[in-house]
Amino acid sequence: MKNKKLTFQKGLKDGLPICLGYLPISFAFGMEAVQNGLHWWIPLMISMTNLTSAGQFAGLSLILSGGAYIEIAVTTFIINIRYMLMSLSLSQKVEDKMTTTERGLISFGITDEVFAIASQQFGTLNTSYMLGLIATPYLGWAIGTLLGATATNLLPLAVKTALGIAIYGMFIAIIVPPAKKAKPVLITCMIAVCISCLFKWVPFLNQVSVGWVIIIAALFAAGYCAYRYPIDEDKQEVTE
Repeated sequence: MKNKKLTFQKGLKDGLPICLGYLPISFAFGMEAVQNGLHWWIPLMISMTNLTSAGQFAGLSLILSGGAYIEIAVTTFIINIRYMLMSLSLSQKVEDKMTTTERGLISFGITDEVFAIASQQFGTLNTSYMLGLIATPYLGWAIGTLLGATATNLLPLAVKTALGIAIYGMFIAIIVPPAKKAKPVLITCMIAVCISCLFKWVPFLNQVSVGWVIIIAALFAAGYCAYRYPIDEDKQEVTE
């Protein structure tokens, strides 16, 4: 059923809270990039072409550590593969007349928060609404990155140090709530942490680059828990 209330203006309004939430995180991204020697326009271009917080921070870490192109490509692909699944899910909800070009443009702007808002809307999603919903978060992410990259030298050391750990706070805020509710999520996190520790402190293993450690930990932890705790398709619950 088509929802005539899903206008471009409503999309902008619905995306505004996401925009405001993205500002401090993207600010921290821009600041971290410049503090580590990159020119201000580099993190800005990254944010304008990659709308993904975790993927960008992971990619930035690999770039700064001199990681190989294949490491960067595989790591960011694994981290961002969830967006492919989200796009496939929303493709069942968009209106039939949406063109391939419009679908591709919209898929570029799909993030966790945009997906959550869009999937809750009643009826089919049209191009105008989705473009509005994506526009404000995109601008917030780009503007936040620009501000962080250009204002770094103007901030006192105490503020820069505090903002430098903002991304870790964001990851904790994302992980802790679902881990408290779902045992498989908690176990997945614990396995990934243990694997990371092994590659950090065990001789020979600590020679493996950061990018491959992320790939190995993510694939093993997620793969094991997907096998160990399958979802009951009839009840849509995790089987423990």
